[in-house]
Amino acid sequence: MVEQIDITRILFLDIETVSGQPTYRQLSEQFQQLWAYKAPGALKRYGEELTEEELVESYADKAAIFAEFGKIICISVGAVYRDKDKQLKLRLKSFSGRDEAKLLQEFSEMLDQYYGDPARYFICGHNIKEFDVPYMCRRIVAHQQKLPALLDISGKKPWETKHLLDTMELWKFGDRKAYVSLKLLAAVLGFPSPKDDIDGSDVGRVFWEEDDVERIAAYCEKDVLATAQLFLRYQRKPLFGEAQVHYVER
Repeated sequence: MVEQIDITRILFLDIETVSGQPTYRQLSEQFQQLWAYKAPGALKRYGEELTEEELVESYADKAAIFAEFGKIICISVGAVYRDKDKQLKLRLKSFSGRDEAKLLQEFSEMLDQYYGDPARYFICGHNIKEFDVPYMCRRIVAHQQKLPALLDISGKKPWETKHLLDTMELWKFGDRKAYVSLKLLAAVLGFPSPKDDIDGSDVGRVFWEEDDVERIAAYCEKDVLATAQLFLRYQRKPLFGEAQVHYVER
């Protein structure tokens, strides 16, 4: 099936998330209590009562992965098209910044404008079904915005969400084992690793302490490029060369 998909109908995607506040102590009293309830499970220390210092550390380390306690600060996308010579090109663009509501609204409007039909278009990402898509949907609902058609999946059956292509799931071939990183698959399948600057554990620090959204967006776009390259490997087609990749100015 993968080999039959026209790659120009796919929007490749990755998100970067951070904690909702810079530190645990800057949370409201209500959310401090809610994190105290959530944190033992996040640390796989079920039933334990954590010290305040442990709550501070766990919030810094884990809050960003939960849509209820985190927020999206970058959505990077990659659109594939054919130029006048019928050569494939990849255009990379990021929706990023401190205003989550604004970047979600702009992303949703783009998605509905250019990829509005789930029967025709696809979204593709690495571990997108377990993380990126549900996280985006929850944050869109949190801001009381309208879900774009390709993300309006609540209650849908598996055969009704075939437009969600997960490159990690495609690698599993039915295997139920744990997460396989994009970096590992890049090494196995022989294309450039997306990690050459920061990694996921650095994003919160770069955002809250360095205020460097541009650096985070550049990192996120590299993941999108790597995901597109991985998909080409699945299709047994040539990778994108440097001249085929265009970065939209942020």
